[in-house]
Formats: sequence, structure tokens, C-alpha cells
Amino acid sequence: MTSEHDVHNSSQRDCPSEQPPPPPPPVVYNRYADDHLREVIKKLKERTQLYKEKVIDPYATSPEITPPITPILRKEEYLRKKEAERLAKEEADKKKAEEAAKKAEEKKKKDEEKKLADEKKAEEDRLAEEKRKAEQFLPSINCSCIDILLRPLEEKMDTVLGPTIDPFTDRRYMAWLSVVTVAYNYNIWFCPVRLVFPYHTATTIPIWIFFDVISDLINITDMVIFQPRLQFVKGGDIIKDRITTKANYRSSTRFQSDMISIIPFDFLALHFGYSSFYRFNRLMRIESFFEFSDRLESIMAKAYIWRVGRTTGYLLFILHINACIYYCASDFQGIGTTKWVYDGQGNGYLRCYYYAVRSLINIGGLPEPHNVFEITFQMSNFFIGIFVFSSLIGQMRDVIGAATQGQIYFRASMDGCVSYMNANKIDRFTQNRVRTWYNYTWDAQGMLDESELLEKMPLVMRTAIATDINLATFQKIALFQGCDKQMMVDMLLRLKSIIYLPGDFVVKKGDIGKEMYIIKSGAVQVVGGPDNSIVFVTLKAGCVFGEISLLQSAKDGGNRRTANVKAHGFANLFVLEKKDLFDILVHYPESQKVLARKGKSLMKAKGPAAAKAEVEKKKGLTLFGPKPATPKMLRAFGGFGKGGFLEKLKV
Repeated sequence: MTSEHDVHNSSQRDCPSEQPPPPPPPVVYNRYADDHLREVIKKLKERTQLYKEKVIDPYATSPEITPPITPILRKEEYLRKKEAERLAKEEADKKKAEEAAKKAEEKKKKDEEKKLADEKKAEEDRLAEEKRKAEQFLPSINCSCIDILLRPLEEKMDTVLGPTIDPFTDRRYMAWLSVVTVAYNYNIWFCPVRLVFPYHTATTIPIWIFFDVISDLINITDMVIFQPRLQFVKGGDIIKDRITTKANYRSSTRFQSDMISIIPFDFLALHFGYSSFYRFNRLMRIESFFEFSDRLESIMAKAYIWRVGRTTGYLLFILHINACIYYCASDFQGIGTTKWVYDGQGNGYLRCYYYAVRSLINIGGLPEPHNVFEITFQMSNFFIGIFVFSSLIGQMRDVIGAATQGQIYFRASMDGCVSYMNANKIDRFTQNRVRTWYNYTWDAQGMLDESELLEKMPLVMRTAIATDINLATFQKIALFQGCDKQMMVDMLLRLKSIIYLPGDFVVKKGDIGKEMYIIKSGAVQVVGGPDNSIVFVTLKAGCVFGEISLLQSAKDGGNRRTANVKAHGFANLFVLEKKDLFDILVHYPESQKVLARKGKSLMKAKGPAAAKAEVEKKKGLTLFGPKPATPKMLRAFGGFGKGGFLEKLKV
């Protein structure tokens, strides 16, 4: 029989509503110390649990590294093991020695074969040199005496021109080549005319002699002063030693042809009479004309102009030669003997040149030939004219086509874009803006995409161009000051050129910042206000904006644009994307640290004042956080303050 007290206790246990109240929350005076102690207690509990499992399960892993077990061997087993190791080592050493001996034998054999091949090649080169010397038109010329006589002049010219000359970049040599080319053209144009037409009279001969001497002096000066100083490439090295360059010129075929060209056959005129026939050896210096043409094309901004002029010169020279041949044919037949030949009236050269133009170009309206010689000459003129003029016209077409190739590509691209917009019924305003962009881009840089041209260049050339254009601007950016210079060069190679039309928004407030911009030309404006009518600042060529967004993260909207930037007129900008910057920073960890540090300082400096106040370092009692609440038990007694429980206990 249960007592009344037991029933009362059981009823209290069965009733969940009468459970004891939960304990009060712990009082925390220092959050940092409390978190640290909780972390230590957690680790100790985990370690204790691990060791409990180790005691229960002997195969459980331990946090410490188990030391290796040293096997215990008997004496006989240990000796057998050591003997086996010794034999294996001896076998390995023996095998290595055999391989080394085999390699040495193979190397010795290869050296002997190489030596025999070199001796055979040297013998072949010697025989080839002897054969070349035997077959060459002129023997090797020894100029020791001339060198001794010209040494003072050469030493004096060293102070003016330098020991050697770079034929590709020295503009002084280019200017001198133009003079040599004028002398060559004097000979090649006037020698045939003077030989055929009666232009050698007592009055004109002294004038011809004067110009002949001037052209010969120019050729001799070129052979003595300039050609021996020209640098050349040998085995990939640029030879700049004047003795070596002189020896290279004198061993070349050009020196031999130059020597032939200055042989003074003019002295034969003292016995046979004055004639320009003795000067035809001067025409062998044609290599100087083609060298001048190549150098001029390399330095001209629009080389096709020279190509067109040169092709036109070829045409005029062929007509010039044909006029001289026609006068010879007329003289052979007899001046004025028939209607077909030159009648001897007026200026002979102009009338013969007029006949050559009408004959070679097949204009027609020429007098009918009367005999076999005249018919043959006229037919030859027609056939030569067809062949020559078709070749020259084709060459002229190629030159003009190459000159306008970029323009044709531009027109094709623009026409394709316009056709696409018309097919998709794009509004007229957008179409006009697209056309404006095409026209301005082509007028500004002569191409639609600069990267297509730069990609064809080697890395060294692209680096040189990018450094020359933008390195000085990059070094002025506060964010990149102190970074590795090579890192900045790599960033320059990732820049992309973009052209914005007047009124285009480069960035808008609230957009995600993924790029930084460098103004190449034109200007942009930072605008604001209800309708973006307020201009805060105008940025011009060389300025940079948007660089902070490259380092800001997307957390909490940190890389959002904070202002509107609009193009003021046509603006050409270089763009560096965030992805390209991060790809570069992987290879420059030190610069990455510098950028991270500078990015934080710049973001602090440019952040709002409220943000600055929030991130200020806590000082004094604020380190401990807010004061905790008074426990309930103490509040029940009135607390410890004035008038509290302890105050009442005072006697």
C-alpha cells in the first residue's frame, strides 16, 4: 500500500509542466578569452576521445607518427644480408664502368668521324675557292698601296662618319645613296641620248665633261669612303670592325663590278674622238639604284607612292630607249628620205619620243612603212610594246592593289555590317552611330583592330611599341608605383584599344567594375545629377580611371562603379581587364602583395567618412564590449549600488 507522500512524488515526476527552470546564461567578461578557452577545451576533448578509441581498438590510428620498426636478425642472416648488398653494389659499379667505357668509345668514334668530316669539308672549301678564283672575271685586287695613300683621308672621315655605318638605320647613308642614284641616272639616261643624237658640239662638250667628272667623283667617293664602312651580318653577329668591313667589301662581286665601272675609257676620246660610248661601263653600278629603292621603301610611311613613281620611271625609260633606237633607224635609212623616218624638222629628241609613245602604246595613226626594214622595225615595236606595257600595267595594278588593300577590307567590313543591320531592321539612329564609328576608327588609326597588326610581330617588337606608348603613363599611376617593371610591361601587352563616340558612357554608376582605362586620345567627363548634366571633372589624354576596381572584391558590392563617366567627343581608350591582371599577378607574388597593400590604403582614402568611422581601431574600455547585465539573484537583493543590499548591511 503506497503512502500519500509517494503518490505525491510520482505525480510530480509525471507532470512535465512542473520541471525546474533552466540555468541562467554564463557571464562573459572577455569574448576573446572565452572563445579561446572554448577552442582549447574542444581540442582537448577530441584528443581524449581519440586516445580512448586507441585503448579500445589497437588498430586505430594515432596522431603521432609511428617510428619505423627495426627488424631483429640473427648473426648468420645479418652476414648473408651484408654479403648480398656488397655483391649487388659490386655488380652495379661494374655495370656503370662498362657503360662509361662504352660511352667513351662512342664519343671517341664520333670525334674521329667529325674530324674526318671537317677535314673533308675544309678540302672541299679549298678546292671550291680555287675553282671560284679560276672562274672569276677579275682576279683579287691588292689595294695595299691605295690604302696607304688614303689612310689620312679615312682617319679624318672616321671623326665625321664613325668607323662603320649601319646601312639600314643611318639616314646619312640614305642621303648619300640618293646622290649616288642621281649620278647613276645621269649616266643611264644621257649616255644613249649623247651617243645617238648630235648633242656633242664644241659648245656642249665642256659641259658634258664637267658633269661626267662630277658623276665619276661621286662613284669613287662611294667606293673609298662609304662602301668599306658598311656593317654586315656574319653568323648572326653584326660586324662593326672597319678592317673587317673593308675586307668584306673588297672580296665581294660588287667591288669587282664597281672597279670595272670606274675604268677611265674616256681617255680613248683623245685618239678616237669624244663619245659617250666610252662611259657605258658606268651603267654596271645598277646595284646602287636598287639598294636606294629598298632603303627608301623601308623608311617611307606610304611606300606605294615610290613604287608607283618607280614603275612610271621604268615606262618613261623604255620610251626613251625606243626614241633613241628610232632615231638610229631613221639615220640608217636617211633622215627625211621617206615619210616613215624622222624628217629632220624641229627638236629631234621630242619628235622621236612622240613616235615611240604612239608606237609602243599602239595608239595608231603612224605613217606607213615602205620597205622590209621599216616593216620589221614597226612590227617589232608593236610586239615589244604589247609585252612591255602589259607587264608594266600588271605591275602597276599590283602596286595600287597593295596600297588600297586595307581600304578595300574596311569597305567590305562596313558594307557587311550595314547589310546585317538592314536585315535585322535596326533603327536609323543606331545605324548612323555604327557608320560614324567605322569612319572615325579608320581615319584615326588606318585600321579597325590594331591587335591584328601587332600579333604578326615578334614579342620583342610588340613590347618595344607598347613600352614606348604607355609605360610612362603606367609609372605615374599611384597603384602601380613600386611594382615590378616587367609586370607593368606584361600589363601593357594586355591592353586593348577601344574608341567611344561622343556621348557614349564608358562606365555607369552601379555597374560591376571589371576594367581600368587609360585615355590615349580625346577626353572623358565624370558627370552626375538628375540628368547627368553636372560635370565634376574632365579627364584628358594620359589620365587613368577605374584602377581601384581591379583590386576590389565583389563582396558587399565593393567593386561597383561610384560615378558616371561619359566620352566628351571622340575618345580612344586603352582597357585592362581584371582577369588579365590576375593572370599576370600569379607570376609576381611580391608585386601582388604591394598591390594588395596599396589597394587597401587607396580604398580607405577614397571611402566615405562613415565607413572610416566604423573601421577605426577600438581603444580603452571599448575593447571589452558592452557591460553585461546584473544577475537575477543580485537584482533580487537590490544590487550592489547605492541603496542596494550591501548598503543595507552596513552598520
